[in-house]
Amino acid sequence: MGTEVRSYQDLRIWQRAMELVPQVYRLVSKLPTSEKYGLGDQIRRAAVSVPANIAEGHARRHTKEFLQHLSIARASLAELHTLLLIAERLGFLSRELLSQAEEAIVNLGMPLSGLIRRLEAKL
Repeated sequence: MGTEVRSYQDLRIWQRAMELVPQVYRLVSKLPTSEKYGLGDQIRRAAVSVPANIAEGHARRHTKEFLQHLSIARASLAELHTLLLIAERLGFLSRELLSQAEEAIVNLGMPLSGLIRRLEAKL
């Protein structure tokens, strides 16, 4: 993070998480109508939880609280991935669509885990 972080909106992980949300919503729109409110709602909630927890944790202004919220964001990312895998196994999502989402999840998860490690090392 070479530039000064004044707001959670300056965090690259928050920006990537925000980019993931519309991608996930587009995926959910491909689910059968019968699943848009069941599995679809769970998928959307998990996706939205990631940037929301990053923002909330950063706003708390204490490293331990930020770490707690980053951990929740990472857990929500794992939940999102699991729910998408379930959707694929049930035949609701193609392997290709799942792969695109997985790439975005990895591109967010790696730096998120890295930030958590760096902050933990400072405690």
